[in-house]
Amino acid sequence: MTELTSLLGALRRPRLLIRAARFGLAEYRRTPALRRLFAAAGAHTPAQVIALLLAREAEQEARRKSGDAGYSVARHVELLIALMAEARLLPQDTAPAPARRGATLQTATRRDQPKASGISSLRRATKSASAACTAGSSVGAS
Repeated sequence: MTELTSLLGALRRPRLLIRAARFGLAEYRRTPALRRLFAAAGAHTPAQVIALLLAREAEQEARRKSGDAGYSVARHVELLIALMAEARLLPQDTAPAPARRGATLQTATRRDQPKASGISSLRRATKSASAACTAGSSVGAS
C-alpha cells in the first residue's frame, strides 16, 4: 500500500492536464466511470482500481510523449480524474502525504497566538454607533 501511495505522490504531469482533471473531479461517478474504463463495475477496492488506473495512465503518458496519433487527451484526463477520485477513497493513513508547501505553512503558525480578526468587537462598536445615529433609537442614548 505504501508503494502505491509513493507512486501517486511521484506522479508528475503537465499542469493543464491536472487542472482539467480537477475540474472534472466534481462530476466523477465511480460505477459508470469504472465501467467505461475497465468494463467492470465498482466491485474492486480503491487500491486495486488505482493500480489498474496507474498502468493505463502510464500508457497514455507514453503515447503523449511519443506524439502517437492514437493519443487521446480526453481519455488521459478521464484517467486522471478517476485516479484523483480513487485516491480520495483510500483510507487516510495510506493517502499520499500533503505537499511540502502546505506542511511548512502549518508549522509556521503559532499555537498560542489568538485569532485577531476582531469581527465581534467591530460588530459591537458599529452597532452601538449606528444605533445612536438612528432617529428614535434608545440604544445609544444615555
